[in-house]
Amino acid sequence: MQQLFTTVLTGLTLGMVYAAFALALVLIWRATRIVNFAQAPMAMITTYIALVLIDAGFSYWLGFVAALVSGLVLGALVERFVIRYVDPRSEINPVILTLGLFIVIHALAALIFGARYRSFPAPFGLRGFEVGDTTIALTGFGIFTILSVVAVMVLLVLLFRGTDVGLKMRASAFNQEVARLLGVRVGRMLTLGWALAAVVGSLSGLLIAGGGLVHPSYMDGVVVYGFVAAVLGGLDSPVGGVAGGLILGLSLSLVSGYVGSELVPLASLGILMAVLLVRPGGLFAHARARRV
Repeated sequence: MQQLFTTVLTGLTLGMVYAAFALALVLIWRATRIVNFAQAPMAMITTYIALVLIDAGFSYWLGFVAALVSGLVLGALVERFVIRYVDPRSEINPVILTLGLFIVIHALAALIFGARYRSFPAPFGLRGFEVGDTTIALTGFGIFTILSVVAVMVLLVLLFRGTDVGLKMRASAFNQEVARLLGVRVGRMLTLGWALAAVVGSLSGLLIAGGGLVHPSYMDGVVVYGFVAAVLGGLDSPVGGVAGGLILGLSLSLVSGYVGSELVPLASLGILMAVLLVRPGGLFAHARARRV
């Protein structure tokens, strides 16, 4: 029973880490209809910016804010000077370009920051809480991760459902010509979508790095599991992104704890295939009306 409780708590924290990255993918999809595979190295770069400031003697929270602001600027620059000049008539062109950015940003990070492993601090404790003689496998930083992801999810839901800006971003993503006719400044909305998604991606990079080791490839595995989590919940749903991350994290934690860690990648593939067979759009995808 104790092992099951520990495994579930571990899966909860792990699932929230996947959910953080899934939310960045959901945001960029809802705002621009693009799957940004460069989201991970962009988050990695901003995490290194935070680490440079922390190593220079500044507080963790200053580095934290600097990483988020850097993500905002980086996302806006990538959209304005790179993505905007891709031929929009083909939906695959921007996706291919983000794969190219994935490689380029990796190389730049290795040149600028080096390829060695570096320790990244955590603002809260990394030891489980003790209740009597029992240690609960939930750390202070784990609670911070959970609260951060829930807060981002709520903010995204409010953005897209309760604000004019969210509505304009959605309109720009679905039909740019109609949005322009309605007076929406499509270019600004697309830039804003990329910038906000990069902020969420930067947050995921900081949460994943906290209390661990960072290097230019430390986010690569998260791309796979974060993308699976986003697809499980539905690329169009912030709530689905968090739910997908939790489902994936709990499932993989159980597989690792009771079957074997070597089967974790196979288990994630099996979960993805099972969900797509039942709900191709994801568990929380909105049903679309179809006229005949």
